[in-house]
Amino acid sequence: MGAASLIECMETNVMNAQMSRDTKVPIIPVEMKYCLYARKSTEQEDKQALSIDSQIKEMLELAGREQLNVVEIKRESHSSKEVGQRPIYNQLIAEIGQGKFNGILTWAPDRLSRNAGDLGSVVDLMDKKLLYEIRTHSQRFTDNPNEKFLLMILGSQAKLENDNKVVNVKRGLRARCEMGLWPAVAPTGYLNHPDRNKKCEVIVDEHRHEAIKQIYEKVAYNGWSGRKVYHWLRDDIKFTTKNGKPLTLSNVYIILKNTFYYGEFEYPKNGGNWYKGKHKPIITKDLYNQVQARITNDHVTKTQSNEFAFTKMITCGLCGSGVTADEKFKKQKNGNEHRYVYYGCTKFNDKNCKCGYIREEDLIEQLAQILDTISLDEIGMKEQIKAKIAAHNEFQESVLGVKSIETKVKDVDIRNYAKHILRNRPLDEKRELLSNLKSNLELSYKQIRITN
Repeated sequence: MGAASLIECMETNVMNAQMSRDTKVPIIPVEMKYCLYARKSTEQEDKQALSIDSQIKEMLELAGREQLNVVEIKRESHSSKEVGQRPIYNQLIAEIGQGKFNGILTWAPDRLSRNAGDLGSVVDLMDKKLLYEIRTHSQRFTDNPNEKFLLMILGSQAKLENDNKVVNVKRGLRARCEMGLWPAVAPTGYLNHPDRNKKCEVIVDEHRHEAIKQIYEKVAYNGWSGRKVYHWLRDDIKFTTKNGKPLTLSNVYIILKNTFYYGEFEYPKNGGNWYKGKHKPIITKDLYNQVQARITNDHVTKTQSNEFAFTKMITCGLCGSGVTADEKFKKQKNGNEHRYVYYGCTKFNDKNCKCGYIREEDLIEQLAQILDTISLDEIGMKEQIKAKIAAHNEFQESVLGVKSIETKVKDVDIRNYAKHILRNRPLDEKRELLSNLKSNLELSYKQIRITN
C-alpha cells in the first residue's frame, strides 16, 4: 500500500472514530488555551510553504470561526530537519509541560516537525494529558490512537520527502561534477556564468585572474610569504573581491592551496572525490606544486613562531581593539636569519587607528619598568615567586653550600624575579605572570600603561 493510500485509509478511520465518539459525551478540559505556532524554513526546499504572516492570518480566521481561545502567537524561521534545534519550538513544548497551553494551532503538521524526535515530544505530551488538541487548517488531532498515528504518519511523510530531496540534490550535484562543472560559488579569479541556464559553468574574471596568477608566481619564484602577498594585495595594488572587499590573510592561503586554479577540484571538500574541470586554468599544476613546497617549508622553519608571549593580554588604548603580534624574518649576509616580533593594534574597531607597533624587546623593558612602580599586591603571583626564591636559596645552602646573606625574601627580590620571568623565562611563564596582574594593560602610541 502506498503512502497516499495509507494516509487516506487512516483519515477514513479517524472520521469513523470521530463519528462514533460524537454519540458519547466528549471529555473536554474546562478551558482550552491554544498557542498559534507559525514556522517558515529558511531553506530552499520549503519555499512553497505559506509565509509566516499568511499562516497566522489563516489560522486566526479559523480560530475566529471556531471560537478558539488563542493565548499566544509564536513565530519561528528555522529548519525542522534536526532534532531539538528550534528554540521557539522548544519553548512551546516546555510551556505546554508547565500548563500554559493545552492546544496548538498550526497551518499543517509539517510546521511542527519533519523529524521523529520533535514529533515524538508532541505525542508524548498528548499521552501525559497535557496537550489535548492540535488543530491545522484542515485537520484535528487529539489523544486518540488513530489520530495520533495519522499525525506521526504525516510527520514521517514530510521527513521522507525531505530526505528524498536531499538525495536528489546530491545526485544532481555529483552529475554536474562528473561533467566538469563547479556546483558552487566561483573562487576568486573566476565568475559564475551570467546565463542562469549555465549557472554551474565558471568563466575567468578578466579583472582579477592576473592578480591570482601573480600571487602564485611571487610565492614560487620570488620566495614571498603569504603575509607579504597579503600586504602587496592590500597596500600596493588595492585588490578587492567582486563584492568590493579586500582579501584577508586566511583568504590568501586558501587561494594558494586551491587546486581549482590548475583545473581540478574536490567536491565536496574532504569527500575524496576529484574531478577534472571544464573551466580554463589560471596556473599550471607545476606552478601549484612549487607553491605547496614553498608553503610547507615556511611552515616547518617558522613553527616556533606560531605563538607570541603577550597576545590577548593587552588592549589598544586608542580604539579598544585587541593587540596582536607580527613577526619579521631578516637574513644577514652571513646567512643567519633573525626573527623580530612586533606588537600592535588589530584595528578591529578602527581601521585607521594610529596606535603604532612596538618591538617585543622594547615592550618587555617597558613592562619591567611598570613592575617597579606598582604595588606588589598587584602581582598575583607574589606568593608563588616568593616560594620559588625561597626554594632557590634553600637549594644553594643545602646542595651547593652557598649560604645566603639574607634568608628572608625581600620585596626587591620579588620584583627582580618577575623581571627575570619577562626577560628570560619561557613563553608560558611570561603569559602566566601577565595574566595574574590585577590591573589591565593598554598600548598607545608605542607606550604601555597600566589601568584599573
